[in-house]
Amino acid sequence: MRLILASNSPRRRQLLTDLGLRYEVRLQEVDESYPAHLQRAAVAEYLAAHKASAYRAGLQPDEVLLTADTIVCLDEQVLNKPVDDEDAVRMLTQLQGRAHDVYTGVCLLTGGGRQVVFSDQTRVHFRPLTEAEIRYYVQHYRPLDKAGAYGAQDWIGLVAVTRLEGSYFNVMGLPVHRVWEELQRLTDAQLLPGA
Repeated sequence: MRLILASNSPRRRQLLTDLGLRYEVRLQEVDESYPAHLQRAAVAEYLAAHKASAYRAGLQPDEVLLTADTIVCLDEQVLNKPVDDEDAVRMLTQLQGRAHDVYTGVCLLTGGGRQVVFSDQTRVHFRPLTEAEIRYYVQHYRPLDKAGAYGAQDWIGLVAVTRLEGSYFNVMGLPVHRVWEELQRLTDAQLLPGA
């Protein structure tokens, strides 16, 4: 089995490396729009599966593709990646002092056509933040590549996140516990680090 990661996220790469799996990165542009009727976990799962479909034709029989998409939901509103600094400030202003949900959808697709799509949810609690704290974070950490305009592993996570219910790694962009389990199930193999 050769694992192919279709993601430009340095956090996903680090998590797979920490998991001890060897993998290759393949990238191509994929439209990240989704049907308006989808909500919460369904959005993340749809996007992960949609990304995988763009790679399907190029997969070899011994390859397993991993695609993922992380979204932040405040009530029923989906907060994707901010378009600019002011959009990031707007999102963080909405999130401060409240709890929200982070969903990561994952699609595993084999070159033989077997596919599994799943998601994981983590509830994240933020303490109230000042406008100065929010602007400092946006200016110094440039969270424009992050759903909800923040990374839990960044400065904002250290000062704002008061409690998590669920996987911390899911908030970083990959529910590695589920990925490990599903890879073993999908490939009918016992995975070990370095495999």
